[in-house]
Amino acid sequence: MYDCRIRPGSNVSMRDVYAGVVNQTALADKLGFDFVWFTEHHFVEDGYLPAFQPMAGAVAAVTERIRISNDIALLPLYHPIRLAEELAVLDQLSNGRMEFGIGMGYVPKEFEAFGHSVKHRVSLTEEAIEIMKQAWGDGPVNFSGKRYQISGVEVFPKPIQAGGPPLWIAAMKEAGALRAARYRTHLLPQGNRAEVLDPWRQAVIAGGGNPDDFRVGVARGILVTDDPERDWPAIRDAERYKMGVYERFFTETPDTYTFAKRDAQPIPQTWIVGDADHVVNEINAFRAEYGVTDIGMAGLPPGIDPEFMAANLERIATDVLPRLR
Repeated sequence: MYDCRIRPGSNVSMRDVYAGVVNQTALADKLGFDFVWFTEHHFVEDGYLPAFQPMAGAVAAVTERIRISNDIALLPLYHPIRLAEELAVLDQLSNGRMEFGIGMGYVPKEFEAFGHSVKHRVSLTEEAIEIMKQAWGDGPVNFSGKRYQISGVEVFPKPIQAGGPPLWIAAMKEAGALRAARYRTHLLPQGNRAEVLDPWRQAVIAGGGNPDDFRVGVARGILVTDDPERDWPAIRDAERYKMGVYERFFTETPDTYTFAKRDAQPIPQTWIVGDADHVVNEINAFRAEYGVTDIGMAGLPPGIDPEFMAANLERIATDVLPRLR
């Protein structure tokens, strides 16, 4: 999972960061990892990745098997026809390896810069999902909604994957979880289990589906080390820096998230740090407790040596993944 950020005062260039991501995903592909995920925010001084499409294309060019997705892209900030075209091209370039993780966003200045109101994000998101699904099917898009009026527009090329890239929806509250169930997408839950994960499962079942037919992905760092006291502090500092940016976002948003409160009990997104036995045991317990199928670990935390993180990938691939599958 990559956000492509540079810590203030670093002598690393953005070009170095992008090259490191492309090189590491090529390694991850060879090592047998399943997904590479990109995330998105805008107007952050550290370069936080604002455009996943160029990165996805670059990764598709140097990989053969690994699937490419988001956790997440800010769907309300895209025109759905244009995005459907871009994802279709990426699906062709990657030979049918694209997926797409959807978030609604919550930072007002991002919406303002793109000419939208954060108050309209629900309708923008839901209408965009319906339009993209039409665009990836046979025939033209004909859609009339609050935000979009589209008549007789047909998108070419069509994606390789029938019906288009599989979709994931991020949920921080029950409404997002119910949206994922309604659109029959995979789930990226954040927040409290009782508000997100449990309502999603109940809604899937109530709609005649089986939750086991869907994937559940959570972002959670993994560090395999025989010496945590030596290896963890630098990554801990990088994580504290990253979370400082999110805390700023939370102060700007009109939303209230219970998982940000001290007494909340969120689905764990803390790092798993320890030797291979510890990591395997923690992941198995996490999967059993929450039904998680996919864990998006931090590929290159800001300021961390790419070679160090590449060695971590190799240890996970050698000492952990075979014991989880």
